[in-house]
Amino acid sequence: MVFQRPSVFLMSKPRAKLPFSEETLQSMLIRVLRPLVKLALASGFNFISFSTVLRRLYIEVAEKEFALPNKNQTDSRISLLTGIHRKDVNRLRGQVLAASFLTTGVSQTSRILARWLADPFYCDAEDRPSALPRTSSDGGPSFESLVSDITKDVHPRSILDDWLDKGIVVLDQNGWIQLDLSSIVPNAGDEARRHYFTRNLRDHVQASVMNLMNEPPPNFERAVHYDGISPVLAARLDEIARAEGMALLLKLNKIAHQAIKDDPGGNSRWIAGLYVMTEEGEADRQTDAASKTETDE
Repeated sequence: MVFQRPSVFLMSKPRAKLPFSEETLQSMLIRVLRPLVKLALASGFNFISFSTVLRRLYIEVAEKEFALPNKNQTDSRISLLTGIHRKDVNRLRGQVLAASFLTTGVSQTSRILARWLADPFYCDAEDRPSALPRTSSDGGPSFESLVSDITKDVHPRSILDDWLDKGIVVLDQNGWIQLDLSSIVPNAGDEARRHYFTRNLRDHVQASVMNLMNEPPPNFERAVHYDGISPVLAARLDEIARAEGMALLLKLNKIAHQAIKDDPGGNSRWIAGLYVMTEEGEADRQTDAASKTETDE
């Protein structure tokens, strides 16, 4: 039996200088893209459609991020950078790719939940989101005031009905509205899941790419993992990580919510994310674990 040591990535090892060799980058991309190809195939999105998106994306990135200083980016240069024929560059250039799934409904839901989780007016003495009555006649906290703090365009009852249907909130024995933290994302609608998948994965990849391309790496990116453990231990660690991770995110949300009140504003964007995953390995892959390297599939 091979002893699998715990691994904590501290981004301290010397990294390969850019540009990477084609062979190295190909190996990296195979690992990164495999789950996305699985998603594409499961959704009926075939290779032709995938390659069409990549072609347009190559052109857009080359045009916007690889232009020479004080020079207009030409079709010929984009063709040279991307390997895409100049006629195709000319035909596809300027076709804007959809960049966000953030709709008004998803945005409003996020802001309402952030207020409920962070504003002392809507939290109890232990900083947990309070159960709220539907309305209040004395100016106290209520679900109606919570929603109205964020938007006047949607009736609070409409949001309440939607959240009850999705299991985001429940009614207690007194008819008050309680937030179910465990159901905020798992029971979110397809629209919200697409948004969070796109935003969170994009931001994580962006942070990792910036760390690879800059010295010292500018973004905090750490992970801890154990291989070759029992399903029971994996489940226990999963439960602990979820609880501790949610506690950290709630704490950061409260700090940001309070600090933003006195912030003068600007063009900076900040995000902190966390993921927890338990994966069951196949028997033959576990047997060969000792002979595989970190970049093997």
